[in-house]
Amino acid sequence: MIADLALILICAGVMTLLFKRLKQPLVLGYIVAGFLASPNMPYMPSVTDIENVHLWSDIGVIFLLFALGLEFSFKKIMKMGAAPIIAACSIILCMMTVGFFTGHAFGWKQMDCIFLGGMLAMSSTTIIFKAFDDMGLRQQRFASMVLSVLIIEDILAIVLMVMLSTLAVSQQFEGIQMAMSISKLVFFLVLWFVVGIYLIPLFLRKARPLLGDETMLIVSLGLCFGMVVLASTVGFSPAFGAFIMGSILAETVEAERIEHLVSPVKDLFGAIFFVSVGMMVDVALIAQYIVPIVCIVAAIMLGQTVLSTGSFLLAGQPLKTAMQCSFSLTQIGEFAFILATLGTSLGVTSDFLYPIVVAVSVFTTFTTPYMIRLAVPAYNVLYRHLPTRSKLLLERYASGAPSVAGQDSHWRDYLLQVGRVVLIYGVLCIAIVTLMLSFVEPLLNRLLPSPWNHLTVALLTIVVLSPFLRALMLKRNHSEAFQALWDDNRFNRAPLVAVQLLRIAFGAILVGYVLGHTVHWSGALGMLVVAAAICIIIANRSLKKQGQLLEQTFTENLNQRERQAAERSGRPKYAGRLLERDMHLSNFDVPIGIAWAGQTLQTLNLGHRFGVHVASVLRGNQRINIPSAQTVILPGDRLQVIGSDQQLDTFRQALNAEAQRVADAPSPSDKDEMKLKCLVVGNQAPIVGRSIKDSGIREQFHCLIVGVESGQQEELRSPSPNQVLQAADVLWIVGEEADLKRLQPYVCQ
Repeated sequence: MIADLALILICAGVMTLLFKRLKQPLVLGYIVAGFLASPNMPYMPSVTDIENVHLWSDIGVIFLLFALGLEFSFKKIMKMGAAPIIAACSIILCMMTVGFFTGHAFGWKQMDCIFLGGMLAMSSTTIIFKAFDDMGLRQQRFASMVLSVLIIEDILAIVLMVMLSTLAVSQQFEGIQMAMSISKLVFFLVLWFVVGIYLIPLFLRKARPLLGDETMLIVSLGLCFGMVVLASTVGFSPAFGAFIMGSILAETVEAERIEHLVSPVKDLFGAIFFVSVGMMVDVALIAQYIVPIVCIVAAIMLGQTVLSTGSFLLAGQPLKTAMQCSFSLTQIGEFAFILATLGTSLGVTSDFLYPIVVAVSVFTTFTTPYMIRLAVPAYNVLYRHLPTRSKLLLERYASGAPSVAGQDSHWRDYLLQVGRVVLIYGVLCIAIVTLMLSFVEPLLNRLLPSPWNHLTVALLTIVVLSPFLRALMLKRNHSEAFQALWDDNRFNRAPLVAVQLLRIAFGAILVGYVLGHTVHWSGALGMLVVAAAICIIIANRSLKKQGQLLEQTFTENLNQRERQAAERSGRPKYAGRLLERDMHLSNFDVPIGIAWAGQTLQTLNLGHRFGVHVASVLRGNQRINIPSAQTVILPGDRLQVIGSDQQLDTFRQALNAEAQRVADAPSPSDKDEMKLKCLVVGNQAPIVGRSIKDSGIREQFHCLIVGVESGQQEELRSPSPNQVLQAADVLWIVGEEADLKRLQPYVCQ
């Protein structure tokens, strides 16, 4: 095992250095290292125990998705609006269809086609991030849309993994079974997220004085693997559990710290995972399936450039933005490997699919920067040949349809509010009932005699359930949307009352289920007890306060990181609205040492040179809004700059050029290095009888006396500026080598 690990890491280290020098993604270096260390490469030492490597790679998948969850936020999706969600869902649906029919055209079996469709549907977040950074495109409008779509694709990829796992186990596509799987997924997703956001930030806040770096790493990994075990127990993949715990921790204020601590462990096991991917590469299989590989590459290129452009247009993006976004997505990456590993571990995909996907990924990764550069020329050619009517239609659609107003808007808001309340509190109520009847009831059955055990279980369950049950039945029944609908039209009142009665009926069903399962009351007595319990819960005002307190704690935990980040970055609320006018507000940090530092905004003249405007200057905890022309820019300042894509890109390039000029400046040479030298004061030296401050050693020779050994006392002492120097004193002097050489004859004569 140690020999295999040594071979893997040596190959990975060499390849990462090589690919870093070639400015290529490190993922490709890991894959090449895996190929070199695999039994498929007869000219080099190879790994002997593949099973251990697969075990490490499984752990690598867990760490990769845990780290992905730490960078993910459910709140981001809620704030993105409909455009990225529409685009991501359309792209995934279209590319899965393309992948399925491509595999079907080669006569592959159905599961191979389905998994191929899933692999082609997911673009590589890592590769696109790196390409945007290398090309300086992160500040542009289309880049923010691409990154938003990638976030949606990541969460949908997790859902796709769960669905494909279910489909692989059942080996057939049944609508009812798939609906049950999706319902189970939604149930546990809501339950884990709500409970996790409520409990984990409280735990981290209480334990913060005890959480050093080592302890925080162990605690976070313990939470990760605990959720992995829990997810596996209820029938989900371990990777899904890791992603969920990462996304929960992503909402805490410790998220960045945890991400920093976990990063080295993730990098290690992630490297082993990608090396294991490279071990699956078989040159003979690639040569045998070269035609399918070329066809799949063509399907990705054409599918993403054509179908994804249509998806972004459907989401309301202008044609140029849509083409820039779609040309950026023409590759597959990490999730394709994870899905391929899933299919192989479940034994439902053929052996040839894995090396084919790896070969396709390598090729499309190399072509990604060229496809991004090709987007604008392709748009220019297409726009010139488009009919005028089509141009007007696209521009009119991209400008946005009028928003829904009036009663339709109120009904939509009200139903969304009620649906969210019923979903969250319904899941919590069902989870409480399940836990009480599965764990508390067997315990009380052993401790108490019948019928007291059943009565105690029923009473405890209803008491614990009460705050959540009341919120389920009554929350949002006095909202603004409800009042507007009630007051606007009397015909709205009957549907509103019906919705309210349905919620109360749902609560009554839960109470009735608890009573029927524990005390077995039915008929008129059971209905009477249920009605009495519902009335008590509705009338109890303290339950309302408990529910409000629980919700307030949850909301504070959910918003704590965002609130802290807003205070730290000082990003104003109007930044998002600038996008509507093709303007952006971006943050730029002033590097230490550049020539701009120490100059005023008037001297820099950024508006005239680059067309940008400095809206704010963030300096530590100080914020300077609308800085004057005399405001001095200091090293470490964060500038909030407003401008268009092109203006911000020009400004960024100029700032990077200044920083690069500092980085390229010659470093201090050996001759400039400070050295310590011991000199003995000679009898004829001019400094004899003078004090140190009057000796001229510092002013004339730029040297410093740091110690003196007097002839009478043979001990090194820190000198006083007023100490008088005598012949035979031993001076310890610090200075540059050239200055010390000039000083020596002056002191020692």
